[in-house]
Amino acid sequence: MAEPSDVAEEWEVVDTEVLADTGWVVTLRADRVRRPGHPDDEPFRRFVLEHPGAAVILALDDEDRVFCLRQYRHAARRRFLELPAGLLDVEGEGAEQAARRELVEEAGLEASEWTHLATTYGSPGISQEVHHLYLARGLSEAADDEFVAEHEEADMSTEWVAFEDLLAAVLDGRVQDGPVVQSVLLARARGLA
Repeated sequence: MAEPSDVAEEWEVVDTEVLADTGWVVTLRADRVRRPGHPDDEPFRRFVLEHPGAAVILALDDEDRVFCLRQYRHAARRRFLELPAGLLDVEGEGAEQAARRELVEEAGLEASEWTHLATTYGSPGISQEVHHLYLARGLSEAADDEFVAEHEEADMSTEWVAFEDLLAAVLDGRVQDGPVVQSVLLARARGLA
C-alpha cells in the first residue's frame, strides 16, 4: 500500500490565455493542457485562478479564547466568523512573517509562540490559492500599527470566543469558513487547544 501523500507534478501547458487580469488579488487564466504520455491526445482547457496565497492565524490567549473577526464576503453573500488572515503579497515575506504582520494589522496583537498547523489548498481544481495555518500563543498588545482598513475590512468587528464554543460551532456547522474549521480541528487533533 502506498504512503498517503500528495506529489508535485506538472503537465505540459500547450498555451495560456489571460482571461481577466483584475489588477487586484486574482488573475483568471485558461491553460490548454496535455496529459503526459499521450502526445496524440487533443489538449484540453483548464481554468486557473491565480492567487498569492494567505496566512491564517488561530490566536489563542491564556484563557483559551480565540481572537475572531466578523467580515462580510460578497461572493458568498454572508458575514463569516473568521480568524485574522492576510495575503502573501509582500515581496520576500515568508508565510510566518505574513502571519505575524496580519496579526498586528487585524488584531493589534503580537505572539511569542508560533506553531505551523498545516498548509492547505481550498479548491485545487480551479485555484492555486494556498493557506498557511498557524496557531499563535503568548499574545500581547502590539505597538500601534499604521494599517488603515478599507472596504470590507473597514466594516469588520472583532471579538474573543472561547475555544470550546468555537469548536462546538464548527462541529455543528454554525461556523463554515474553511480556514477556521481546519485550524480549530487541527489544533484540537494535535492537542494544542
